[in-house]
Amino acid sequence: MARVATIPLQRTMSSAIQRSQEKLAITQAQLSTGKKATTFADLGTETVRNLSAHSMLSRQQAQATVSKRVDTTLSLYQGSLEAIDTAAGDLRTSILSAIGTGKADGLQEAVQSAFHQYRSALNLSEGGAPLFGGAQTNGSPFKPQTLADVAAADGAAAFQDDEVRSTARIADGVDITYGISASAAGKDLYDAFRTLAQAGPFSEEPTAGQITALKTAMDQLDKGLASTRSVNAENGRKQAQVETLAKRNDERAVLLSAVIESNEDADLGQVAIDLAQQKTVLEASYSVFSQLSGLSLVNYLR
Repeated sequence: MARVATIPLQRTMSSAIQRSQEKLAITQAQLSTGKKATTFADLGTETVRNLSAHSMLSRQQAQATVSKRVDTTLSLYQGSLEAIDTAAGDLRTSILSAIGTGKADGLQEAVQSAFHQYRSALNLSEGGAPLFGGAQTNGSPFKPQTLADVAAADGAAAFQDDEVRSTARIADGVDITYGISASAAGKDLYDAFRTLAQAGPFSEEPTAGQITALKTAMDQLDKGLASTRSVNAENGRKQAQVETLAKRNDERAVLLSAVIESNEDADLGQVAIDLAQQKTVLEASYSVFSQLSGLSLVNYLR
């Protein structure tokens, strides 16, 4: 004779409730984290692609950080070189006026001012290290402090730097070498300051010897300005290269982020719908289980 019992049916309903609870828990986790899965293994066939995308994105982000730092350094070089250019250009105008008029009113002050701007720009520091020092981190790359020091020191003694330059990887397979030494930026201009220092100080009416020195200094300033502007132009080309590659890095990072998001990020709208449906199913399961638990054959044998 067949046995009549509700326990097997209750077990079946209990298993169904557990499955519904598990699905609901997963959906709630997706809602709280915004992710489809809690581990890469749960992504299934997309696991390898996403791991690769994460690795490439990390590399792009690291290169973007390096690019920004290099761009900042190149901008500092640009600012210093333009300050030197402006100071030397103003001094050239003052010298030209003195030669043309035979009057040197304020010329000595103009020489002093231009020299101090020139010296300050060459001794600019970044992060505590001389910007124009190359690999030399102790002391200033440009040594003379006054025009009297300039008059007594030739170019070789005035500069304490080297030609060591930095290298940075700013894109996949692309390394950029950058850096400017103080001597490369201002050695030719130094000759003009030395000529002026040896000929000075200038009074209101310069002597014939001083006029001759001023003409020599004019030629040296023209040569020095051309040299400084050439160095600045090369620095500008590197800036353009860094900016272009940084833009490409950003575009790749956006693409990789989109790949990662499409595979990992949950559709919160769909998650909300699933959550409501699974809640309804679970509540229905509870109701059915409650009703089945209340059934008894005794009720029908009376």
